[in-house]
Amino acid sequence: MGTSVSIKDLSLSFGSVNVLRKLDLDISEGEFLVLLGPSGCGKSTLLNCIAGLLDVSEGQVIIKGKNVTWAEPKDRGIGMVFQSYALYPQMSVEKNLSFGLRVAGVPKAEIAKRIARAAEILQIEPLLQRKPSALSGGQRQRVAIGRALVRDVDVFLFDEPLSNLDAKLRSELRVEIKRLHHKLGNTMIYVTHDQVEALTLADRIAVMKGGVVQQLDEPMTIYNKPRNLFVAGFIGWSAMNFISGQLAEKAGKTVFRGGDFDIALDGYQAEGPLTSGREVVLGVRPEHIQIDGQGGANLDEAHDAIVDLDEPMGPDSLVWLKVGSQQLSVRVESGKRYRPGDSVKVSFNVGKASLFDAKSEERI
Repeated sequence: MGTSVSIKDLSLSFGSVNVLRKLDLDISEGEFLVLLGPSGCGKSTLLNCIAGLLDVSEGQVIIKGKNVTWAEPKDRGIGMVFQSYALYPQMSVEKNLSFGLRVAGVPKAEIAKRIARAAEILQIEPLLQRKPSALSGGQRQRVAIGRALVRDVDVFLFDEPLSNLDAKLRSELRVEIKRLHHKLGNTMIYVTHDQVEALTLADRIAVMKGGVVQQLDEPMTIYNKPRNLFVAGFIGWSAMNFISGQLAEKAGKTVFRGGDFDIALDGYQAEGPLTSGREVVLGVRPEHIQIDGQGGANLDEAHDAIVDLDEPMGPDSLVWLKVGSQQLSVRVESGKRYRPGDSVKVSFNVGKASLFDAKSEERI
């Protein structure tokens, strides 16, 4: 599988502000790459650099083996879908879809063929004669995707295309975009701050902060083995629990000492030496803590805890507990209910936890 888009040593500054810093990124042919991060991290800026809507300060953008760093957007072989639908209100859906092709002088028969194909894929055939004002938000966004689709390009760029839609429509269109990628097999680069979108859509995710890619990997690798504290805290439906403490020796074994309690680290696969006395942060996802469990090969010993709050969330609940002086959240099945003040025992699945150095915030 060849490389479709290559970003080499790319930087972008506005005056003295560095928005992107020496980015290197290779996106494979047919890959669905998601650029994920909080507002202001540089993800949309990077997409605009790939599209040619912003001039880079340094570095190169290569698409399909061709250096397009200074090429016009129309000459880059890309189709772009924006957050705003940007449809011409006075034109029908069909005219909106064909506008760019008509300007480019594409023959009428070819335009008709491309529109028919895009309308079929996106299921908008009944809408072709309507004006945008007669469409719902989801339908408008389908038309906007269709306008990129008819260009018959190698690379599609999506800039937060679903953020203007309500939650139900967002999840429906997310499925449509995934289906679209499976049908077409084109390279897609997708910008979002929504981690659910990222985890469900991506072949790989580039998590960004401050104009730098913090981690580039498959969704479940990023979820299960975040490279640093920022990635660990940003990814996850419910926030990861962080407990500050230090490594210590106990009965000849290395343990995590979190103030009031010790957690054995037997099942943890460390990437570096676990030196006694080292200040660390233990990260455990709510689903990797068990209340009143029967123990098991992957669980450490039980610790006393007091229920603080029970937060029902439909298929499951988030239970907030106090373990010593630490407050932790635990994901449990919705059928199990707890009342504030209940005494329970909790165990940690250390094999699925993450340890970070307190100073560097890197995974250890």
